[in-house]
Amino acid sequence: MTLKKGLFIEKSKEVQSEDSAMRYGSGMVDVLATPAMIAFMEECSMELLLQFLPEGYNSVGTEVNIKHLKATPIGMKIRCRAEILENDDKSVLLKIEAYDEEGKIGDGTHRRFLVNVERFMKKFQS
Repeated sequence: MTLKKGLFIEKSKEVQSEDSAMRYGSGMVDVLATPAMIAFMEECSMELLLQFLPEGYNSVGTEVNIKHLKATPIGMKIRCRAEILENDDKSVLLKIEAYDEEGKIGDGTHRRFLVNVERFMKKFQS
């Protein structure tokens, strides 16, 4: 696998009403929910790794250490940047940052374990 330190991806999206704290049940205001921001960061991280994993492999998130720094209103564009910090061929540690049109809204680290999807899913079959 060619998951090298320094590889990165950036993704953008517009904050929708389904991303709001009210929809997630994590708050009573119509702004980007912390869980929605984290989900976007995880999605960005997963997409980075998928570009370099062999057929039949994927990654699963196992750890997030994120700070949500400021509120973002519905309708504003956000951008995520995920960068590989470490790779030990079993898991990858990523630095992740999120920005809205006015500046940084979140940052932290995220660990994802690399899995053979077929073998991984067999663990859950009876």
